[in-house]
Amino acid sequence: MKLKSMLALSASALVFATSAAIAQEQEAAPERENAIARVLGTVTVTATKKANVENVQDVPVAVTAFNSDTLDALKVNDLQSLSYSTPNVSLEDVGTSKGVANFSIRGLGINSSIPSVDPTVGVFVDGVYLGVNSGVVLDLFDLDSVEILRGPQGLLFGRNTTGGAVLINTGNPTDDFRYKARATVETPVDDDRGGPNTTLQATVSGPLVADKLNGKLGIYHNFDDGYFKNLATDDNLGESHTTILRGALEWMPTPDLTFLGKAETFSVSADGPNGQNRGFYDRGSFDIAINNPGFLENDTTFATLRTDLDVGFGNGTITNVIGYREVDSTTSADIDATPLTLFHSGSEFAQEQFSEELRYSGTFDKADVTVGGFYFTQEVGYTERRDLPTTRPATFPAGLDWEFNGGGRQDHTVYGIFGQVDYDFTEKLTGIFGLRYGYEEKDVDVTYVRPRPNCSVVNATCPTTGTNPYIAGEPNGFSDKDDWSEVTPKIGAQYFHTDDTQFYGTYTKGFRSGGYNFRITNALAFEALFPSTGSRAFDAEKVDSFEIGMKHTTSDGRGQLNAAVFLNDIKDMQRELNLSSPTSGVAQTIINTADAEILGLELEGRYALTDSFLVTANIGLIDAEYTKVIYDISGDGVVDGADLALALPRVPEATYGFALIHDYDMADRGSLVSRLTFQHRDKNAFTDNNFGWMSAADQLNANLTWNTPMDGVSVSLFGKNLIDEAIAGGDTQVPFGGTLAGFAPGGVSNSTGVDVPFATNPSAGTFSPLQTGRLVGIEFTISR
Repeated sequence: MKLKSMLALSASALVFATSAAIAQEQEAAPERENAIARVLGTVTVTATKKANVENVQDVPVAVTAFNSDTLDALKVNDLQSLSYSTPNVSLEDVGTSKGVANFSIRGLGINSSIPSVDPTVGVFVDGVYLGVNSGVVLDLFDLDSVEILRGPQGLLFGRNTTGGAVLINTGNPTDDFRYKARATVETPVDDDRGGPNTTLQATVSGPLVADKLNGKLGIYHNFDDGYFKNLATDDNLGESHTTILRGALEWMPTPDLTFLGKAETFSVSADGPNGQNRGFYDRGSFDIAINNPGFLENDTTFATLRTDLDVGFGNGTITNVIGYREVDSTTSADIDATPLTLFHSGSEFAQEQFSEELRYSGTFDKADVTVGGFYFTQEVGYTERRDLPTTRPATFPAGLDWEFNGGGRQDHTVYGIFGQVDYDFTEKLTGIFGLRYGYEEKDVDVTYVRPRPNCSVVNATCPTTGTNPYIAGEPNGFSDKDDWSEVTPKIGAQYFHTDDTQFYGTYTKGFRSGGYNFRITNALAFEALFPSTGSRAFDAEKVDSFEIGMKHTTSDGRGQLNAAVFLNDIKDMQRELNLSSPTSGVAQTIINTADAEILGLELEGRYALTDSFLVTANIGLIDAEYTKVIYDISGDGVVDGADLALALPRVPEATYGFALIHDYDMADRGSLVSRLTFQHRDKNAFTDNNFGWMSAADQLNANLTWNTPMDGVSVSLFGKNLIDEAIAGGDTQVPFGGTLAGFAPGGVSNSTGVDVPFATNPSAGTFSPLQTGRLVGIEFTISR
């Protein structure tokens, strides 16, 4: 039935694609470029911020880059799709609220949706830093490239890139007329799953004034009927509707001056998280039973303006990038993940940011020079509401409208100056010398998330001073202000043994600023850790990173092999400690917990066995351990060897995978391009005490594309997650599980009553938001 539904829904797309193709002139199609040749072609990156883009094989950076052809082949519609394509990288949604990034690279990541928590992986769209994780893992389209930089990127990309950076470059206007339209339908095929997911997108681009002004317009709409079946209601769960409108103009008033402006609106209306409680259902199943499907309403406006001026000084370029982003969202979620109302949560979120980066890049004899300055400011407001009816205080008058209410508002300002010189000592040996100074300031008003009459932090109606009249002796919140500054150096060397083989070694320092917790559910415990006599902020996190790498391309261009060995020495690691709480559902403390070392190895390679058959492979290995623990992360009341022995969160010991790509030429009937990709990720801890953890996961995807004889028209059949792995975005421990009378399936509870690290079953229950399982789909594309 689901296959029939998929084919029925795709009928309109088929008519669209066929009609458009027939409308084209019936002329002989130009000679096609083999798919393998496209993949083997030069991939350029912007990672070094030099005047001109560079071949990815020539930069002394561990970077995996995907051009538009590769992104199309992988069916990338959000960043999460790339999680299983790169070693030691996880680009996943935290699951608590759709679209909130939970990224980790080389073992440095976060596991929280608190908007005041700065990421370890910076995300940059068209050169603009996204100041919060909200709205990052949402649908993407019309991409020119994605670059994943592994390791601290503090020199050129600044603060909060201790794990790495993800650079998203959207498509630019073209100086010739082009268009592209695509219709995609995918659906679950397993019994007792949800409905189809349909996407329509189109772009048109070309000259508006010859040699002076180019324009581009794109539209994207996705409507997902929901992959999961809610066993409590028999309704689909995971429904969402997303619409993106994007426009771009490129103006070239003189040969040396270019203005590139882009703007988009992004609107999402969706269900809340697909939360599974493993006190009821087995780890690895897709069973979900909740009484609150929840919702997400998100509206985002994003605009960038890039100016490039070629100057004679050093034959260089002055580049200025201005960015603006505004996000407004509301959410509702079933955190207890049961058919009862035990812990439901809602939120309001508002963010407005502005940034500007001015830089110069040029060449002086043997020196490539890049210098610049950066300014960033944002205002963030967050309200959290928790419905925990079993914990209603006796002091509340009957009939008083109340919930757990609180959150925070933050004014945030950042300044930075940076410079890097790449000096050619010889034709083969280059020295790398760089330095960045950064300063930032945060000014906050925080209201503890505690029982109180309904209020809104976003609208400034929640108190931050005085005491809670319904809880004796408990303060309402606080106001505070703090600042941090840091110098982050980079030094290294790059040696080209031949034109096709380079070796490099670098030392760099990463810096993740201190900050504030907007989700404080135990006011007195927080006051004990952060008394009013001092700063209420947790401290900065610092990473010293050492890396040695090699990149090699065979002389015939058919093969590549890249390797890197790295050591991250982390001081004052920032962690969000998630603990099950019978009074607040989940208590989250943000504090500097430990020092740690992460040693790792990465290999990536590809080789064209024939002109029509390509093999790629990658592997990432990590050995991570705490070297010093300063806080009781095990939860046993003492700081001792038990804390040191715990596994670091979000650090799988191994990731590995491969891809097979074959292009079969059918002469005047077009070509068939087939792709098979597989990626594995080891199990890893999710919570610091290791009670919550992520299962090992294997992803198998396949795609078969017919490039028809009609130029620009193709049809694809594809399958995602063909092994049908149940992968969760998190594994937060909650006090509500299978011991609830009458709700354990078959009367059998998975709850053990005992917390044990990496235990198959939880002590009580979990909130484990699931990602989609097996999907098959069909796609029609027409382009020129």
